[in-house]
Order: sequence, then C-alpha cells, then structure tokens
Amino acid sequence: MVTYLQHSNNLSAGHSSVSETSAGALSRVGHTATAVVLGFVLVLGFLGNFLVLLVFSRFPGLRTPANLFLINISVSDMLVCIFGTPLSFAASVRGRWLTGSYGCRWYGFSNALFGIVSLVSLSLLSLERYSSVCCSIHSDSSQYRRARLAVAASWFYSLAWTLPPLLGWSSYGPEGPGTTCSVQWHQRTAASRSYIVCLFVFCLLLPLLLMFFCYWRILLAVRVVARINRSSAELRESRVLLMVVAMVTGYLLCWMPYGVVAMLSSFGRPGMVPPAASLIPSLLAKSSTVLNPVIYVLLNAQVKIVPVKTQRLLLYIHPFSIVKLVLLQKIELFHRYCH
Repeated sequence: MVTYLQHSNNLSAGHSSVSETSAGALSRVGHTATAVVLGFVLVLGFLGNFLVLLVFSRFPGLRTPANLFLINISVSDMLVCIFGTPLSFAASVRGRWLTGSYGCRWYGFSNALFGIVSLVSLSLLSLERYSSVCCSIHSDSSQYRRARLAVAASWFYSLAWTLPPLLGWSSYGPEGPGTTCSVQWHQRTAASRSYIVCLFVFCLLLPLLLMFFCYWRILLAVRVVARINRSSAELRESRVLLMVVAMVTGYLLCWMPYGVVAMLSSFGRPGMVPPAASLIPSLLAKSSTVLNPVIYVLLNAQVKIVPVKTQRLLLYIHPFSIVKLVLLQKIELFHRYCH
C-alpha cells in the first residue's frame, strides 16, 4: 500500500521522493537493467515490424488474406513501439514516471488497445488458416473481404474492452515499481474484479482456446492428407507440428505470465506479488513486439519470393531473423501440405 501511495504521488506531482523506500521498490541498478531491456525491445521491435511492413508494401504478392492479419499485427506492434515503450523506457531511465496522471492513463489505454488487437489478430489468423485448409475454399474476393472485416472487427473488439476503464469500470494507473501503467490489478472492488475476470476470459483465454482448436484441427488435416502419401507423412507432420508449437509457445510465453500475475494481484492475498516481480511479466508482454515478426512472418515460407538482397537486409536489421534463415529450409506453407 505504501508503494502504491508513493507511485500515486509521483504521478500527480511529477516527481518522486528518493528518501522514501518501500519493500519491492526497484533499486537504481534495477531501473537501469529494465531500461536496457526496454531499449532493446524498442529498437528491435520497431525495426523488425518496420521491415515487415516495408516488405509487404514492396511485394504485393505477399498480401494474401491470411497475411492481412500479419500486417495488422505488425501495425499494432509498431504503434506500441511508438506510443508506449518510449514512455516506459524514459521512466526507467529516470527511475520515476514522467508524464503525470493523464500520460499514465494514455499509456495504459494505448498499450492495452494495441496489445489486445495483436492478441485477437493472432487468434483470427489461426481461424483464417483453419478455414482455408480444412473448409471449403471461397473465391479470392470473398476471402479478402472477410479478412478485411475481421481486421476491422479486431480494433472495435479491442476498443470495447479498453474504453471501460476510462469510463469508470476499473481504471488505469501505476503498475509495478511505478515506471509503467496499466489496468489497476490491485484494486479489490467488485467492479474492478469483474472487469479483470472479463478481460482475462475474453481477451486472453478465449483467443488462446481458439488457437488451440484451429491449429489442432490443421494438424489433424495434415495427418489425413499425409496418409495418402506415406513416404513424406512423418516429415510433413513434424513441419506442421514445429510451426504450431512455435506459435502457441510464443503466445503463452509473452502473455500468459502477465494474465496470471494480474489475476493473482486481484484475487490473491495483498502483497502476494511484489511490485518488482510484477515487472517481469510486463516486460515479457512487451517482448511480443519483437517475437511476433519472427514467429508469424519470418517463418512464413512465402517470404522465399522476396529477393535475396532483401532477405540479407532483413538479417542485418533484425538479428532474430537468423531463426528464419535456419528454419525456412525445413518449413513449408500449410497450403502446400494440403493441396
């Protein structure tokens, strides 16, 4: 409680009381380490998503219905890098929040908005792949129209869940050691708890379950098709399984710890999650802006049609893309397995 009151004073007054220390508050070394991590996330996330958007803009052949979701994910991740991460990076460098209570609310709202858009788009991408692989194939025009409507729906859906804290259903405020802002997980009122439960179920759990269902059905479809060509059945299964494991693992690694900590902060005993410890899941969630281009774009076999010079530039700008260069030789697109 002392920590939270101190953070609230920091937001309203614009400065921190260095003389006051509280259990769980970060040391100067801790703030510096956090700033270094956020700096890497900011630079790699911005460059990686910028390069993804550049490639999609330069090569129209890549803009398939499924890849419209990848573009939407990159746009939302890029917006996090522009409007969110720089504020928390600056706050960690100075050891206190710098933009006051209004800046804190904007940070909490914008990061939640863009983050949920990314999460929903990941699940919609799995649904698009499932429908194209396992269901009847529609015309290209209908597929594009459906994809565009789904992209627009992801933004409206996210707005529907991120506007309520600005209107009185829960609220946005300081998080962890006071250098980031988010939904007030520690509030224990009925309204706040009901909002957190709804957010956990409809914006984290349901997208995850949809991903599990779609990718599991895709894997089953690949097994059925592979039985026709038994010579390559084992290879095809392993390739699809690798891609599915990468996608689901990336989702769980980046977002599930944050959701679990939020639920523990709201429903666990007071002080169960120290402010310093709650910072780690927040950093993992922000790292999704770096991992998403790797898992969902750079492992896409369609990138093979991009000229070699662009692939070399991709490796130079985004170091993690070396994963793509190693695995691209072993992974094919789902359509190639089933058609």
